[in-house]
Amino acid sequence: MSWKEFKEKKWFRLFRNAYILVLTIFVVWMVFFDTNSLMIHWELRKEVQKLERQKEFLETEIEKDQEILKKLSKPEELEKYARENYYMKKENEEIFLIEYEDSLKQKKNEQ
Repeated sequence: MSWKEFKEKKWFRLFRNAYILVLTIFVVWMVFFDTNSLMIHWELRKEVQKLERQKEFLETEIEKDQEILKKLSKPEELEKYARENYYMKKENEEIFLIEYEDSLKQKKNEQ
């Protein structure tokens, strides 16, 4: 293919137009190289979506914790919670922890 034939190609004539050339360079610059490029926008959009999912999760956790706090405002519920989770006891009281073999196998599998 000679230079003359190459210059006669339709796409080459199109890119010889100054407006098309400048527009093409501008688009390439904005998509890849600019500080506000399309690639950076995609990454930031992914980050925003990730943070929104995390926000929703944390809001549900806050609601659960608020329900627990409402329950623990009653002295009976606070005592029940302390006995079940922290194995606290009253004076002159003994605590017996009963673990079944099934629960021991599950604990080993979890570790």
